Amino acid sequence: MAKKRSKTRKKLPKPVQPRKPAKPNARRAVSAKTRVKKPTQKFHVSHHNEADFDQGLRTYAKYRDLGLALATSGMVQAHVIRFIPPFKAEDVAKPHFHDVDLQMIYVLKGWYKTEFEGEGVHTFEAGACWIQPPKIKHTVLGYSDDCELLEIVLPAEFETVMLGK
Repeated sequence: MAKKRSKTRKKLPKPVQPRKPAKPNARRAVSAKTRVKKPTQKFHVSHHNEADFDQGLRTYAKYRDLGLALATSGMVQAHVIRFIPPFKAEDVAKPHFHDVDLQMIYVLKGWYKTEFEGEGVHTFEAGACWIQPPKIKHTVLGYSDDCELLEIVLPAEFETVMLGK
């Protein structure tokens, strides 16, 4: 007696082929639906003008807004901070943090001393640069009479949270 064969054959899975590594400069096609819309950016220039330094976030510093918030639809803020001498710990040394996505500081002139939670005390001199991770607690411990910083922050609008001592 001959065996009957079933009409439905069981399909075996195809062997998995290893993916070829992407070429270094290869770009994947991204559909318009999955692309994230970035804020509009405009060409913008800011030339130095002493009259542009204005009272800003802190009473012990003047700020020169570089106009990037408007030029980037709120994506980024940049300003030069010029500290007002002399350093007075009672006015300045207050623990706080900033609710930001990115904060980068570059020392243009002088020196600046601060303490970061978990990172210790650092003194930065002209030419030094650092990134402050979002919400890192820090306290300003001192600055030179000629201290100027360039600060770049994302997003342009953010909250500074003051902490008790």
